[in-house]
Amino acid sequence: MLPTLWFCLVAVMITMYVILDGFDLGVGTIHLFAARDRGERTALLRSIGPVWDGNEVWLLAAGGTLYFAFPSLYAVAFSGFYLPLIMVLWLLMVRGIAIELRGHIDSELWKSAWDAGFSLASALLALFFGVALGNVVRGVPLGESGYFFSPLWTDFRLGEERGIIDWYTLISGVAALLALSMHGSLWAALKTGGALNERARTIAARLWLPVAGVTVLLSVVSFAVQPKIGESFQQRPWGAVFPLIGVIGLAAVRWYGRNGDELRAFLASAVYLLGMMTSVVFGLYPWVLPAGPDASRSLTVTQAATADYGLAVGLVWWIPGMILATGYFVFAYRSFAGKVDIGGEGYG
Repeated sequence: MLPTLWFCLVAVMITMYVILDGFDLGVGTIHLFAARDRGERTALLRSIGPVWDGNEVWLLAAGGTLYFAFPSLYAVAFSGFYLPLIMVLWLLMVRGIAIELRGHIDSELWKSAWDAGFSLASALLALFFGVALGNVVRGVPLGESGYFFSPLWTDFRLGEERGIIDWYTLISGVAALLALSMHGSLWAALKTGGALNERARTIAARLWLPVAGVTVLLSVVSFAVQPKIGESFQQRPWGAVFPLIGVIGLAAVRWYGRNGDELRAFLASAVYLLGMMTSVVFGLYPWVLPAGPDASRSLTVTQAATADYGLAVGLVWWIPGMILATGYFVFAYRSFAGKVDIGGEGYG
């Protein structure tokens, strides 16, 4: 019971990270396409400025909780994905530095360089996170020792010598890139006005069909690549509610976007991401790290979890901590309500 509860808590924190940090990654991805001058680029940065670093707290909290509740999973995953994790850390650093340093020197070349770094790092992070999720769904080559190592890529096929990037994980990465770009465009439309608002809404509208198409494609190939997902939905048919949530959210994005309801369109995008993430979690449970091609070596919730006593004590600290964090986020977003002023101060 406790291992399953902690599995759900980790899944909740990762999903919160995808939804919250997902929109500012999306804003970064469209940054150079939506904004036409320095004022508009600065406005996009101010649309995420007060919350972007706070959004990443969910990633840190998920990592810390993973280390506490599932130490075996933490050890196996972080050792096997060492190179991609280092790349992600560098991209996170470049992105944060770009936001903070672009306004330190009043030079067009300086600002343009950091804007390009911010946009490229944001897009690559979205792509890498999607590839990472694709690896978890597909399975990793766990050896008899319980550990694994995968090269960055091999021949892009799902054979025994599979790499981190193959045709399936690349589809997953592109799906994440498109979905978060749409999510970020909807946030930009919610937080800005004028011509910038119109361009953000146009980008979101144009991305909707590619997002819908790649969602269908990824869903179909995921059932083929990972049979465990089909088995989970056959054994527990009530789980169909999770992909249904995603479908409803994606359809609502289209509906509210066409009707100009920026807030509901953005919230619908969050519902779509929620449905996608919960579908993956439901489909893989009780596995926390599938093995491939030998599924019998897959790491389960029970195998990866720490002792029940530690999990019980951890709840005593986790619950008040999450209440405080949630309260802070509610306060921060309420204080940041409304549209940003293109001519305002900050991040110039």
